[in-house]
Amino acid sequence: MALKCGIVGLPNVGKSTLFNCLSKAKAQSANFPFCTIEPNIGIISVPDERLERLASIVNPLKIMPTTVEIVDIAGLVKGASKGEGLGNKFLANIRETNAIIHVLRCFEDDNIIHVDGSVNPVRDKETIDIELQLKDLETLEKLRDKNIRTAKSGDKGAQKIIDTTNRYISHLETGQPARSLSTNDEELKIILDLHLITLKPVLYLCNVDENSLNDENKHVKAVREAVKDENAEVLLIATAIESEIAELTDIEEQKMFLDELKLDKPGVHYLIQSTYKLLNLETYFTAGEKEVRAWTITRGTKAPQAAAVIHTDFEKGFIRAEVISYNNFIKLGSEQACRDNGKLSVEGKDYIVKDGDIMHFRFNV
Repeated sequence: MALKCGIVGLPNVGKSTLFNCLSKAKAQSANFPFCTIEPNIGIISVPDERLERLASIVNPLKIMPTTVEIVDIAGLVKGASKGEGLGNKFLANIRETNAIIHVLRCFEDDNIIHVDGSVNPVRDKETIDIELQLKDLETLEKLRDKNIRTAKSGDKGAQKIIDTTNRYISHLETGQPARSLSTNDEELKIILDLHLITLKPVLYLCNVDENSLNDENKHVKAVREAVKDENAEVLLIATAIESEIAELTDIEEQKMFLDELKLDKPGVHYLIQSTYKLLNLETYFTAGEKEVRAWTITRGTKAPQAAAVIHTDFEKGFIRAEVISYNNFIKLGSEQACRDNGKLSVEGKDYIVKDGDIMHFRFNV
């Protein structure tokens, strides 16, 4: 499932350091490999304790986690919407992603120059927000203007496009992102084709110093206040610490280091899991002696379409799905025990797969 999450932010806020920490996830655990497929794109495995517990019961030959795709996007500067700096490249790359990780610098360090001369994450956020909104306004105005002549001839479809684009234009001109505008299905269908940047879901990542991980500093508090009405998650990470963790190849050394910092796991693990949720993704499992595997689906996926993630033939010849909930499997200890206790259900084409379901598909091609 080719869904991407882009890392964005001003220069020198920690984007590349964060990406490099993610790229070394392989050193943290053999079960969470990372594979670079382009210089700025990586496929990162999603840490999932459920997968490990299933594997400990089934004892398969192979364990296969699910993945997300992360894109390290070039730093943005003021005027990007007009092509300043790497603006055109930045905006083209972010348009191709499905969600945004917005990195904000929330630490003081005289050795790391800030492009605007001082640390102010709320100002930095507004700088990027404005550039993204300006680019979306340009996109909306082009579509509106393209339909004016047709609408004047009485075309209702063209008039609907004009009315919809004008609603979004007015909303963006107030400084609000497109994702915060209430809309109906008809309007959303028109807008989705435009791939508006500010329509994408966002996660704010505060890059902090070590001391602020457990005791939020003034910059983090300011960010939380600024985004309180956005229905967006705010995560804290110390990329300097994450870099040190990533350099430790011994798992026990990592655990000792994390214990000293009073952390239960690396911050990048929380980030990967939050990114997965941000993309509206869920996981179902298949479990057998050869392989225990996590599969990625979009929330709300029905059984035949979930089967297609394994192979398109599974959807074409779908007959039924045998389903065991994760909790029941763990409690009873095997597929057979779940069958014997009536905890295996047989579902048809309309079954909506739940996060954590253990699935076995019956099909005929």
